[in-house]
Amino acid sequence: MFTKKILIGICGGIAAYKTLTLIRLFRKAGCEVKVVATHNALAFITPLTIETLSNNKLYTDMFEHAADRSVEHISLAQWADIAIVAPATANIIGKLANGIADDALSTTLLAFSKPLYLAPSMNENMYKHPAVQQNLDTLRQFHVHIIPPESGMLACNTEGTGRMAEPETIFDTVSTALSV
Repeated sequence: MFTKKILIGICGGIAAYKTLTLIRLFRKAGCEVKVVATHNALAFITPLTIETLSNNKLYTDMFEHAADRSVEHISLAQWADIAIVAPATANIIGKLANGIADDALSTTLLAFSKPLYLAPSMNENMYKHPAVQQNLDTLRQFHVHIIPPESGMLACNTEGTGRMAEPETIFDTVSTALSV
């Protein structure tokens, strides 16, 4: 399809398991994929699974010793052609909208200056909260692409809007943008 460098951020939400399929879709399309995960994401999926599917080292710690002596969050931001955060929790959305960089993912994303896509995933009440909506509006003003969540059964056993878009939808959205 195309050879691109994709940076995928994974936050701590139940939808993190879907991101494994997203990694596979990009690898199958011939893309190189690197992943930055929050520590909370690793409560849902394992580092070994991420590294096996991406065929690259997983980045989770800002202060881990880099083998090549690089400043990893800057190196990753420069390396990637595009970045996707899936699932994008209210936490990372708030951090990005307000310039907070306190972990490997938020620091890398604030250093990233190319197309950035967020796929929000959270409970409907959280998603509709005015602070989250304001943060999403701010990010749109910063030219961040928001892939809207879907409606349906949520992990909290309620119906509503907040389900992360399916991996195929995210892949198709980003693939279309990359092939332009």
